[in-house]
Amino acid sequence: MESLIKFVQDEFVPKNDFPNFSSGDTITVYYEIKEGEKTRTQFFRGVVIQRRGSGATETFTIRKMSGTIGVERIFPVHMPALQKIEINKKGKVRRARIFYFRELTGKKARIKEVRS
Repeated sequence: MESLIKFVQDEFVPKNDFPNFSSGDTITVYYEIKEGEKTRTQFFRGVVIQRRGSGATETFTIRKMSGTIGVERIFPVHMPALQKIEINKKGKVRRARIFYFRELTGKKARIKEVRS
């Protein structure tokens, strides 16, 4: 049964060629929004807090600060509305899910950048 599910996911889930990113990276996600008959592209720039799931159910969470309020958004990796993902900074963190980042403010909320 599991092999059948894996086969269907491999065959029918569209493959997107997004760059490889992980938690701690600062990325910009461009996605399409439909408002009535019109469509427009909007972007969301922030720090990746986590990646979870695999195959068709893989998602990632991005957190950004809008003024003094933290805003998080969860994106499915295989969402058809995703147009592109740009990596702005590669960050060095020691955990796969950096939920502790929510409580940090000021200089403590900085993530060390990896230069390549």
